[in-house]
Amino acid sequence: MNGVWERVVSAFQCFFSILFHGDIPRDIAQKLLSPAGPVPQASPAAPPSVAPLQEVQPPASEMFNRAVQMLALLQRDGRLIDFLAENISAYPDAQLGAAVRTIHDTCRQALDRYVKLEPVLDSTEDQPVTVQADFDPAAIKLIGNVAGEPPLRGMLRHKGWRVKEVNLPPLPEAAGRMVIAPAEVELS
Repeated sequence: MNGVWERVVSAFQCFFSILFHGDIPRDIAQKLLSPAGPVPQASPAAPPSVAPLQEVQPPASEMFNRAVQMLALLQRDGRLIDFLAENISAYPDAQLGAAVRTIHDTCRQALDRYVKLEPVLDSTEDQPVTVQADFDPAAIKLIGNVAGEPPLRGMLRHKGWRVKEVNLPPLPEAAGRMVIAPAEVELS
């Protein structure tokens, strides 16, 4: 995955697949697991280490309801669903750039308000890191020439993200939980 737009599209596909199905789409997982190049050999500098993460999972029905709620918040605050559902091929790049800038800013603000994120590895990208034997494969994906036993030394290509804190408002009553954005009808 080299191009920024290819990564953006894959990120949205992964986001919604994880939100609704709890896993990454197979085609993207296969593409990401394909070797992308050799893992660099160890150097004398001491790189940051990686520790495993323990997570507690809420019940599946609540996770589903919270996923729909997060989509509703991103739609309400940033019109993300409208943007993703629209066919943008007819618009010139300059017009898209202006729209994306606004959507990016408002969705980022909504995300910052409701979900606090932190990097999986708090290190500089494109710098050497060591992956310890007890690493969490859900948190760290090894790419490239994956061979040998941990600890493994490689180049950090993406810090990754994990949820540090979630501050979603209370869920609405059961009716309407599947509605991301209500239809709006203006009466005259």
